[in-house]
Amino acid sequence: MKPNIVSRLGARTLNAIGRLGTAARFLLQILWRSGTSWRRFHLIIREIYASGVLSLIIILVSGLFVGMVLGLQGYQTLQTYGSAQSLGVLVALSLVRELGPVVAALLFASRAGSAITAEVGLMKTTEQLQAMEMMAVDPVARIVAPRFWGGVISMPFLAAIFSMTGIYGGYMVGVRLLGVDDGAFWAQMQSAVDFREDVLNGVIKSVVFGFAISTIALFEGYDATPTAEGISRATTRTVVTSSLAILALDFVLTAFMFKGS
Repeated sequence: MKPNIVSRLGARTLNAIGRLGTAARFLLQILWRSGTSWRRFHLIIREIYASGVLSLIIILVSGLFVGMVLGLQGYQTLQTYGSAQSLGVLVALSLVRELGPVVAALLFASRAGSAITAEVGLMKTTEQLQAMEMMAVDPVARIVAPRFWGGVISMPFLAAIFSMTGIYGGYMVGVRLLGVDDGAFWAQMQSAVDFREDVLNGVIKSVVFGFAISTIALFEGYDATPTAEGISRATTRTVVTSSLAILALDFVLTAFMFKGS
């Protein structure tokens, strides 16, 4: 029994390492063949719309409620120490540094990432990708690369919109509902939030998250088994793997950023 367990564990480990290598090679192919996509920029614009603009509703609603919850929880905590006027600082730093990029990336992976995987997987199942190859059209340059860059470009804007909406939600709860001074809310936020240390680091995180989510979603779709069950599994793997990658990358990036500061 034990040798069987060890052999299965070894086989799964080798398979995971092999898939990781295949994904890295796939990413290099995307980057190498991206020139065609940038020359046909309308393809990238269309994917920005599909990945970014169509994700705006869930980003706006989620950001508003996350900011409102931060306003409620933060006010209760700060009021205990007589620092309720610092609520704007708490809401802004929490969103710009962490919650904005991370939660927006998780939502982006669930909505846009799964859609990209299903779309590319369906193209593979219906042999559209093979048909392109027969017509001397590179499917990586025509189908994959525009979706990759559409996701990478969309992610920072979605994270920024999430953070701004969350700050407005915190303002509504803190100032309008709980009575925090309006001037103190904005003035302390302005003096405490630094562009390079806070805003720029959040932008860097969102770009890295977009890079990771787009790569995972496209690879899972391109590598999916050409069956309905295979597409279903690939879509599930996209959401799970992207979520774990976002959290792991967030820790690594935060460690480097704090170390650098």
